[in-house]
Amino acid sequence: MYETGRLVALAPWLTGHEARVRFLLDSQHPDGTWGGPGEYALVPTLSAVDALQGHPAARRGLQALRRLLSLPLKLPDTVAVELIVPALAERLGLRTPLDPRPLHALRRRPLPEKLWHTLEIFGPRPEVTSVGGIVAASPAATAVQLRGPRPGPGLDYLEAVQRRHRGPVPAGVPVPLFERTWIIVALKSAGLDVPDPMVEQIKAAFGREGAAGGPGLPADADDTATALHALALCDSPRSVEALLRYREARHFACFPHERTPSTSTNAHALQALGHDRQLEEWLRDMQEPEGFWRDKWHASPYYATACVTNALRGDEKAVDWVLRTQRHDGSWGRWEGTYEETAYAIRILSHSHRDVSKAVTRGAKFMQHWGDREHPPLWHDKDLYTPTRIVRAEGMAALHLACVVCR
Repeated sequence: MYETGRLVALAPWLTGHEARVRFLLDSQHPDGTWGGPGEYALVPTLSAVDALQGHPAARRGLQALRRLLSLPLKLPDTVAVELIVPALAERLGLRTPLDPRPLHALRRRPLPEKLWHTLEIFGPRPEVTSVGGIVAASPAATAVQLRGPRPGPGLDYLEAVQRRHRGPVPAGVPVPLFERTWIIVALKSAGLDVPDPMVEQIKAAFGREGAAGGPGLPADADDTATALHALALCDSPRSVEALLRYREARHFACFPHERTPSTSTNAHALQALGHDRQLEEWLRDMQEPEGFWRDKWHASPYYATACVTNALRGDEKAVDWVLRTQRHDGSWGRWEGTYEETAYAIRILSHSHRDVSKAVTRGAKFMQHWGDREHPPLWHDKDLYTPTRIVRAEGMAALHLACVVCR
């Protein structure tokens, strides 16, 4: 929703403009918002209202924004939310509780590379470069830097991305290393196999600072750690030296000068390292009293908890929480039962030494009846999104583990 709204507002010259407008109009909720539930509606609604200014849908959206901003709102830790919200509110003449001074300060100096993915809120910059015409794996950032329908690889990329969904666009594309490494780890760690050619593709993605999720994105600890773990699982390990660049006292930062740490990134770092007492202690300190973990890269605690219990090789307090929160239909989920979150729950239970076969069987039956339904967006970028291939791989792994647990 967010990325498509940015293209409507900032790149009306791009093919598929009318289809993107129609997509936004068709996606508005009855209460006037766009996007995810609760606090996840703010960023996509700001983007859609700005894109549709003058349309009745935008007026209803503006009323919804005023309602949202009048409430005590705990914003989710989506990408650059502390900058995106004041930037779009400013365009719409709205006041927010967020301090706009960091945004204004960044507009007056060269933009750090980790913020190029959100270039659309800053405008074109001379210091920003592209990879094959793609700016930080973002259609909106690429369109803003392109400054119009100029022939070349940047326009070719935008045309291809919008063509895939007949107008609307995702927030981050392409992200080949992210997809490949998460899929390898999901399948191999469950005892399933993957094609050998992927190993060479992962090796080729490493630079001096580690590995990046996609073209134009900076290297980061999460992709570096998961790539190292994937290579180790494929019997092709390499030095962890690049990962150690992200070490802070007891944990790892995804990027330099990180605002909030990520539990899943640190779980992936522990898997890459094999053993690290301080990191294990840090992860245990981050566990909530109820037994689960939260994370900055995903809306669901089932994802974070699966990542950490994978790294710690189990946690019975987490198992207790999973058993308590199973739904009547056998599923698990933050807002509703989902295929993806049920897969994570089964993964968590698979580490238990207790007999959890009844709960696992019920969860597996729910997954088997999911069919061709869409997977709701739960992952954090600038907005919520679904990495469909990764979700499918997690599902395959969970169903395989369910067979092992219930054997």
